[in-house]
Amino acid sequence: MPENFYQQTTTAPTTHFDVSLRPPAFSEFIGQEKVKERLMLMVEAARMRGDVLAHVLLSGPPGLGKTTLANIVSQAVGSTLHTTSGPQIEKAGDLAGILTNLQKGDILFIDEIHRLHPAIEEYLYPAMEDFRLDIIIDSGPSARSIQLNLPRFTLVGATTRSGMLTAPLRSRFGILNRLDYYTKEELAKIIERSAGLLDVVIDSAGALEIASRSRGTPRVANSLLRWVRDYAQVRANAQITGPIADDALAMIEIDNDGLDEMDKRILEAIIYKFNGGPVGLNSLAVAVGEDASTLEEVHEPFLVMQGFLQRTPRGRTAMPSAYQKIGAPLPKATQHDSQIPLF
Repeated sequence: MPENFYQQTTTAPTTHFDVSLRPPAFSEFIGQEKVKERLMLMVEAARMRGDVLAHVLLSGPPGLGKTTLANIVSQAVGSTLHTTSGPQIEKAGDLAGILTNLQKGDILFIDEIHRLHPAIEEYLYPAMEDFRLDIIIDSGPSARSIQLNLPRFTLVGATTRSGMLTAPLRSRFGILNRLDYYTKEELAKIIERSAGLLDVVIDSAGALEIASRSRGTPRVANSLLRWVRDYAQVRANAQITGPIADDALAMIEIDNDGLDEMDKRILEAIIYKFNGGPVGLNSLAVAVGEDASTLEEVHEPFLVMQGFLQRTPRGRTAMPSAYQKIGAPLPKATQHDSQIPLF
């Protein structure tokens, strides 16, 4: 390594390192065809009527493109996008300040809308239906209500837990647009597009190798692409091929199934420490040294989707494929059950 290596790297231009990878239009958005088609139809219908777009609810796991779609809808409508999140709106005055600053046709995007305080939701109902805001000032005998008229706007709500939405709030959106995990082929196209924006040379085998380990999520795919780009820049003349991508991802312990080091620790803990389960979430979190909410929201959905883990009323249980993945022998009871024919 040359003596002036670090000096050379710090003075190199960084023009391509901070490029936004979000697609700006429906035509560049890859995947989620059903949701995309519905949104395009809604936008076109509102434009033909000269009306404001109806409220939109987007749900699905993190990293699938809910925020990106909100930005695309705003661009397609030609209006201003105002962004906030459920936890940020702590009192009615916060909501009133946001809503009164909207112009006709503007889009208000509330991320994690299921985390809105119930009292805030009550203020949101008339704002969504009648475009008015009823605010109560003071309390007790001096309490009085003030009604503010609002411009017609569009509320785009995003949630990772649609089941936690209250029925009154969900019913005011109408159609629920659920985003599903992406296929490897769709992720490979996203990676190739992102590589072009980052000015990275990548072949189809390299894109597919990264896509197969991206857990069906574009956010993960783009994050892994940035890591593989760095690896290839230092060790492979800045060109990403299938073997280079494999070596780069092996360096950060992401295997061919997309499992990382923590995923394997979870499976090993269930199999070796708890005899395959069932085990409670809190006990499992203590065993692997991770927060219970992180296990439940980040790691478990993928492990369950891939068939390595099962959630039961008694706790988490390792599936036969988990034993095969870890290289542990199946319990005798499991072996016996697997040989019973199903009719």
